[in-house]
Amino acid sequence: MKYLVTGAAGFIGMHTSKKLLEAGHEVVGLDNLNSYYDPALKEYRLAQLKLYAQFRFVKLDLADREGMAALFKKEQFQRVIHLAAQAGVRYSLEAPFEYVDSNLVGMMTVLEGCRHGKVEHLVYASSSSVYGMNTKIPFSESDNVERPVSLYAATKKSNELLAHSYSHLYKIPTTGLRFFTVYGPAGRPDMAPWLFTEAVLSGKPIKVFNHGKMQRDFTYVDDIVEGIYRIQDVIPQQQAPYSLYNIGNNQPVELHKFISAIEKACGKEADKIYMDMQPGDVPVTYADTRQLEDTVKYKPKTEIDKGMQSFVDWYLGYFKF
Repeated sequence: MKYLVTGAAGFIGMHTSKKLLEAGHEVVGLDNLNSYYDPALKEYRLAQLKLYAQFRFVKLDLADREGMAALFKKEQFQRVIHLAAQAGVRYSLEAPFEYVDSNLVGMMTVLEGCRHGKVEHLVYASSSSVYGMNTKIPFSESDNVERPVSLYAATKKSNELLAHSYSHLYKIPTTGLRFFTVYGPAGRPDMAPWLFTEAVLSGKPIKVFNHGKMQRDFTYVDDIVEGIYRIQDVIPQQQAPYSLYNIGNNQPVELHKFISAIEKACGKEADKIYMDMQPGDVPVTYADTRQLEDTVKYKPKTEIDKGMQSFVDWYLGYFKF
C-alpha cells in the first residue's frame, strides 16, 4: 500500500514509518523540519528511513493549503497516518499561533486531502491531554473532555471534532488515537526521559514537579507503533465511520519510580529539586485501554525499567558517550 505519514521526521512518525517500510509498504514521509527542537535529531531520524528504497521524503508545511492539495492529488495515497503537530503543553503558553497553524489548519489540509483523494482510512494522533483535570481514573474514551486546560489539549480535542464532522459529511473513515506519554529511542529532547537522562549523566539537577507525586502512563514507542499498525487495518464501518481509542500502558508510574529507572539505567543518582506543578499540567494520566485491546487484541506491555534502559542505551550511542 501507499501511505502518507505526516511528521515522519518526528519521534513517533519515524518509528511508525519504519514499521510500515519493514512490512513492504511505500511511504511518503512529510515534515517541515521546524526548529522547535534541534533539526539535527530530525535529520538523524530521516537518515534511518532513507535506507529504504520505498521511502520518499517531502519537506512541506501542513498549513500550506495549495502544497498539501497538490501533494494529495499527485500521490493518490491509499492510507494516511497523520502524526505531525506542534507538540508540547508548556510551549503553547509562549507560541499559541504555532498550534493554530500546525494543529488546526494542518488537520484541515489533511482532511481535505483525504476527502478529495478518496483515502480509505485516516489515522491521526490525538492526546491524553484532552482529559484535562478529569478525576475519574482510568481515563475512558466515553469521558467528558469538554474542558481542556491547555491550548495544546484544545487543539487535539478540536482535531477529534473535525474528524468526526468529515466522517459524517463525507464518509471518510477516521480513527483518532489518544497517546499517553510516549518515550523511547530517538525521543523528543523536550520531554522528561531526555531531560532527566541528560541532567543525570552531566551531573546537573533535575526539577521534580508536584514534588514527585505526578503519575504518568509512560508508553514505550514500540508498543505505540504496534497499536498504530494494527488499528490502521481496522476501518470504521458505522454510519459516520469514526472511531477513537486510548493507547497507553494502562499502568501509571509515579515520577519517583520513573526517576529511579533513569538512575538505574545511567548508573548515577539524580540531584533533585522539588517544585510545584506547572501551569497546564495534570497530576495523573492513566489510560483505560480495553477498547483498543478488544479491537486489535493487543495491549502495550513494556515495563518502565526495560524501556528506559533502551532509551539511555540509545542516548549514549547518539552522543557517543
